Amino acid sequence: MQDFPNLFLVGPMGAGKSTIGRLLAAELQRDFVDSDHEIQARCGADIPWIFDVEGEAGFREREVQMIDELTQRTDIVLATGGGAVMNEANRRALRERGTVVYLYTTVEQQLRRTAKDRNRPLLRSKDPEAVLRGLFELRDPLYRATADLIVRTDRRGPRSVVNDILRRVTRLVDPLQTKA
Repeated sequence: MQDFPNLFLVGPMGAGKSTIGRLLAAELQRDFVDSDHEIQARCGADIPWIFDVEGEAGFREREVQMIDELTQRTDIVLATGGGAVMNEANRRALRERGTVVYLYTTVEQQLRRTAKDRNRPLLRSKDPEAVLRGLFELRDPLYRATADLIVRTDRRGPRSVVNDILRRVTRLVDPLQTKA
């Protein structure tokens, strides 16, 4: 699968970007990179701490730099943070440097998947559902505008989602290909 483009995964928290990204990377024999993990590694601090000390704006500045750097690599599968699409520079870098896959999931599924995760600063709220609904309304149009493909992840196993992505990206790369 040498002709495969870089794959950039976008979508809300709890959509499965990291899980699906790791599986895709293994299938394609590529490096998997998670922009949030790369930011944490570079800073030596976790995301909640960055939010506490620098605020969301400080984190987003770091994110723009990291996404610019990571999207210039070759032969990668990149999972972005849920808010990466909020910045036009990120959307442009993603669109211009690879194939963007929007992993779509419902707010209900997000709630189930993030219920016990304490590493999500935006969900430190008395009403996480309201937060997720607000983020969905704001971000969904941006995910859609940025994406080459939209793939539903709720009520599907990760392997099924990976196979769907591989089949659909193969058709984008080579529309005459009938098997994948």
